[in-house]
Amino acid sequence: MTAFARNQWYVAAYSHEVGRELLGRTILGETLVLYRTEEDGRPVVLHDRCVHRRYPLSEAPTRLDGDRIVCGYHGFTYDTSGACVYVPGQKRVPRTARVASYPVVEQDSLIWVWIGDPALADPQSLPRARHLDSPGWVTVRGMEPIDCDYGLLVDNLLDLSHETYLHGGYIGTPEVAETPITTEVDEGAGIVRVSRHMDDAECPPFYARSTGIEGRITRWQDIEYHAPCLYLLHSRIAPVGVLPEEDGSDPNGFHTEITYAITPSGDGKVYDFWAVSRDWATDDTEVTEFLRGNNHTVVMQDVTALNLLQKTLGTERTGYQELSINIDTGGLAARRILARLVEQGEKPVEEVQ
Repeated sequence: MTAFARNQWYVAAYSHEVGRELLGRTILGETLVLYRTEEDGRPVVLHDRCVHRRYPLSEAPTRLDGDRIVCGYHGFTYDTSGACVYVPGQKRVPRTARVASYPVVEQDSLIWVWIGDPALADPQSLPRARHLDSPGWVTVRGMEPIDCDYGLLVDNLLDLSHETYLHGGYIGTPEVAETPITTEVDEGAGIVRVSRHMDDAECPPFYARSTGIEGRITRWQDIEYHAPCLYLLHSRIAPVGVLPEEDGSDPNGFHTEITYAITPSGDGKVYDFWAVSRDWATDDTEVTEFLRGNNHTVVMQDVTALNLLQKTLGTERTGYQELSINIDTGGLAARRILARLVEQGEKPVEEVQ
């Protein structure tokens, strides 16, 4: 089981999910309740258990009174800092009556939460995914919970050769598995880059139907994984012989950003936030809906496979040895980085700083 790196930022929700309705999520085993303040709309994240009898604050009939949460079981009331400001039947509020409040940042249409030591939470350390809410880009998105170790999802996304076999007929073609990868690792920054450039490849239905390209394509898959949570796939395609600019702006090339936020919910459970952003055919609603449906199908194929893999690994005999090959280079590097982040998170604050 992949251990959790606690002193890190994790995506808890999309911006559009958080409003004046209470939203419950579980991250690294911590139950959270999310909402927005009435006055300025900023997101608030508190521990999702009343201190009195542990009633979930995200569940009805718990409600908001202004910016305060009123527990639906006995009326214990909490402000945005997590301090209890009212208890039933007495004027004195016990000194220990408070729930944890978590550092939160809203950026690039994502709600990021820090689960570890609040003193170490640095918003400047957050990786960016500007295309998710930048002008000129259209994004489809969703989230699927998976009953698997979050490390399995990291492995899955860093080794795209599985597209050929698991996602054939959608995004996979023979060339994805046949083309060697190049891998770069920035251990200090916690970034893994895996690239696969295909000079002459079949155009998969995902792109053929959305771009109108007929025939063979040149295809670039450049992964940028920011451990532990954010995964970016910079995808570019063009008809064979046509090379788009580095930023994908060439009218004969198509630049698509595939984004995943990999957020562990608990042991053997992970939230799979996914998004597909494009800067082409931005006014075409048919393309938008096609990409939404097609990518959701691909994600669900991963969900089914990873759920099955988790069950299979749970039945393996003692002493089973895993086999890795060249295509696993990026995933193995990510494992090393995650292990280091876990180790750093276990040190006292004075040692980490």
